[in-house]
Amino acid sequence: MADVERRDEHQVTPLELFFDLVFVFAITQVTSLLAHNPTWGGVLRGMLVLAAVWWAWTSYAWLTSAMDVDEGGVRLAMLAATAMMLGVALAVPGAFGGDAVLFGVAYLLVRLLHLVLSAIVGRDDPDRRSALLRFAPTATFGASLLLLAGFLAGDERVAVWVVALAVDYVGPAVIGMGRGWRVAPEHVAERYGLIVLIALGESIVAIGVGAGFKLTTGLIVAAALGIVVVSALWWLYFDVAAIFARRRLVRASGIERARLARDSYTYLHLPMIAGIVLFALGLRTTLHHVGESLDTVPAVGVCGGAGLYLLAHVAFLFRTTGRVFRRRTAGAVVLLALIPAAVAIPALAALGLVGAVCSLVVAYEAIGHREHRVQVRHPDLAA
Repeated sequence: MADVERRDEHQVTPLELFFDLVFVFAITQVTSLLAHNPTWGGVLRGMLVLAAVWWAWTSYAWLTSAMDVDEGGVRLAMLAATAMMLGVALAVPGAFGGDAVLFGVAYLLVRLLHLVLSAIVGRDDPDRRSALLRFAPTATFGASLLLLAGFLAGDERVAVWVVALAVDYVGPAVIGMGRGWRVAPEHVAERYGLIVLIALGESIVAIGVGAGFKLTTGLIVAAALGIVVVSALWWLYFDVAAIFARRRLVRASGIERARLARDSYTYLHLPMIAGIVLFALGLRTTLHHVGESLDTVPAVGVCGGAGLYLLAHVAFLFRTTGRVFRRRTAGAVVLLALIPAAVAIPALAALGLVGAVCSLVVAYEAIGHREHRVQVRHPDLAA
């Protein structure tokens, strides 16, 4: 079994990265959707859309982990899926409005094409075929409900979305992870790490969009503070957390590895991405209103988005290492506690506080645990 799993390893291909570019656009569209409707209802709809797009992407991430799809007819099918995913991304701003049916049709096609590709990949593997047959009903039903929601309106549409996503997300947990769920650990860890990097890039885009063409001292300071926060969020994931998780996934095998990948990457990376998107929303608003106090939703975005990102890290690291990272937990609690202050002080000051908290967490881990950090990052030198 170990030899088979090792043969599944392959580098992330240019075709996968090309597919991910569409996902980048979808994240940007979600941020725009939130920015144009910065209300609690808008946040709910934005997070529902993000969850749907994430589930479509993560399904393909598992598929491309199972084999190199950058060859022959499978490559053409992946390009077709990329085109359909672009249709989904284009319809994101109107997913709860005039483009609801278009979103539902494009999304259903993306999910059905994934099932077709999975059938092709597993045609000679009974275990993979069995896993696909267990997964297909919930995948098809959930995507079909999103199409049905396009013909409804108001609260009914939202309710059907919630049911559809619940079917999708609960499905793999209910049907279980059998032998057919094959995972290439190095490939999965790299692919999800790249997605975190891409999502952080959305915050960089938010700085550029928010700054516009006329730069003032306040905008420059806000942009500098924004890049400080984004850099801290990058550090918190890639310095040691990603290494911990990848090594744990490599050591696992069989069904245990599949469950670990499902929980720590498929499920627990979503709140990380959601936190980044919410922070991008708050950052974008801050750059537009540097000297003013933030409304409640953007304030939740700036402070709560970064806090959600840290809480997702705590859960991610607990699932992979069994340890609770107390500094990140404390940092998340402080960030959430800053939300009331963020609506009362200037937006620039609120962003500065978030930057200070995130930087302190990074500094505490890097300096206070520098020997352990060297052991993790450079095991050959530590030995």
